[in-house]
Amino acid sequence: MKLIRFGAFENEKPGVLTVDGKRLDVSAFGEDYNEKFFATNGLERLEAWLKSNDCPEVLESERLGSCVARPSKIICIGLNYAKHAAESGMDVPKEPVVFFKATTALCGPNDDVIIPRNSVKTDWEVELAVIIGKKASYITEESAMDYVAGYALHNDYSEREFQLERGGQWVKGKSCDTFAPLGPFMATKDEVADPHNLHLWLELNGTRLQDSNTNDLIFNIPQVVSYLSNFMTLLPGDVISTGTPAGVGLGLKPPTYLKAGDVVELGIEGLGQQKQTAVAWT
Repeated sequence: MKLIRFGAFENEKPGVLTVDGKRLDVSAFGEDYNEKFFATNGLERLEAWLKSNDCPEVLESERLGSCVARPSKIICIGLNYAKHAAESGMDVPKEPVVFFKATTALCGPNDDVIIPRNSVKTDWEVELAVIIGKKASYITEESAMDYVAGYALHNDYSEREFQLERGGQWVKGKSCDTFAPLGPFMATKDEVADPHNLHLWLELNGTRLQDSNTNDLIFNIPQVVSYLSNFMTLLPGDVISTGTPAGVGLGLKPPTYLKAGDVVELGIEGLGQQKQTAVAWT
């Protein structure tokens, strides 16, 4: 199953994407894709409900929002592709590098990305996001995949000056409004045969800058989920962004950052595509 959310920002309605590409409005199911939904076997209940209910189609012109409702947390893994660590001038980490992204950064997959006030180094990062399906605390790597609900495409936008030059705390450079476009849909676990062998890419103004595969992850999904559960309780609906491959603006020679009017397009095999236009903060 593929979950979508559509409509005006912060007033999105739940929907599903069918195998033939139709968008269906499942508002009559009565639940958004939030912590309670995932915690109460919402995926199974929704699948059963769909078999006996007709749903109206959603117009293609409707805006898509984040494919899951605002979670309790967005957790990100830094430097999780070897080539990206190298281009950043950093050693391959011995343990996962963990930071948070404010949930207010969440937005739709095709919303404009707003270059923050006083920003001069807004950067892009195509990433595979993992959505947690049930509460996890102190779980093993062997059982970790049982706690995964599904996957989505995420662009982990970053303001590098805020991140690296303003006190050494990454969250400031990761949390600006529109810095977490998620979707276009969340694919349930059964839709993705092997999340560790997915092509992912990103283009800036038509030039491909990131082109890699999730088989290059340093720490794989079971390792990351288990590791995080030793330091915090993961709640249903939480988003874990697993890191970005080489090709970010910080690593280019010379470094290149977004300016108003730039167009960013990105995708992951089986998880759809996004497109954002950069606009200046006003």
